[in-house]
Amino acid sequence: MPSPAALTYGPIFVGVVFNILLYGIMITQTFLYFTVYKKDRLWMKLFVALLFICDTVNCAFDITFLYVPLVNNFGNPSSLMYASWVFATDPVMTALIGSLTQCFFAWRVNVLTHSIPAVIFITFCALTQLCGGLGTSIAVGMIPEFVHFQKFEIIVIVWLAFSAVADCAITIALVWHLRKHKTGFAATDDIVNRIIRLTVQTGLITALCAVIDLVLFLATPSGLHLVFNLPLSKLYTNSLMSSLNSRAGWRYGTGNGETTTDDMTRTDRNKHMNARGETSRRVSMMTPNQVYIDVESHEMVDVLDSKARPSESGMDDMPNRLYSEKGGKLSVAGTSDSL
Repeated sequence: MPSPAALTYGPIFVGVVFNILLYGIMITQTFLYFTVYKKDRLWMKLFVALLFICDTVNCAFDITFLYVPLVNNFGNPSSLMYASWVFATDPVMTALIGSLTQCFFAWRVNVLTHSIPAVIFITFCALTQLCGGLGTSIAVGMIPEFVHFQKFEIIVIVWLAFSAVADCAITIALVWHLRKHKTGFAATDDIVNRIIRLTVQTGLITALCAVIDLVLFLATPSGLHLVFNLPLSKLYTNSLMSSLNSRAGWRYGTGNGETTTDDMTRTDRNKHMNARGETSRRVSMMTPNQVYIDVESHEMVDVLDSKARPSESGMDDMPNRLYSEKGGKLSVAGTSDSL
């Protein structure tokens, strides 16, 4: 029979390791954001700072929960059977971070699509999953035995199911709007396709992780679901920061953190107008000497044709004259007169 540490703290240890790895990525993304996007709105900077603080607190609580039974209570198997108050903070912290991220994406859906029903639905799911996470933390404090966690499965279903539904709704709303507003220009549509891929990838990762966490929680009484539950908060924050930091690669935007289809269309139109302007300037820079030479040569032919033709013998006696071009005019070599 496996030991209690292998059944419960094995998945917890793996989940905490993934949590810390994703927290390192979050530190890098936060540093890049505050370094590159210094002109973003103040509330957005404060929002990113709040998420970073929540991630830091969540990471510290997870390490503390892992340290206390495995180090301070080493050799005491009964301590491995119960979850402390530190562990009970994880569901509410994860739900808080997830709901903040989903509300931010709901604001983005409102800016892009102006769809009030979609925004209301996403916000409702985000707040519902926050209540579910809070209820899960309260239930863990009331029933701390790991083997009895399935007694409050209803509140866990509410938490993780609404979290996955909110992620899917955000992805569908953004992808539908972006695909509907393609401009027809190859360069602009390529940017739109990149945004669509990023939106699908980030939304799919969090939704899939929440669904797997829920399925494993309902399928087995062991703590295997904690492998996916503990890193879930970092997946939300990293998906948000990835969306914010990738704006530099789009090369389109309004300057306040949002990229819209109108901006892309206007920028592409300006590029075509600039190309036409360059062509016009190149045509206007052609030297006019060639035109003047051609005109004067035609005038010379007309003058020769209008004069009386000399006899062939007289033409033979005429000296051979060489014509040269100087300053856009034709002159006879050896004379100073110009024709």
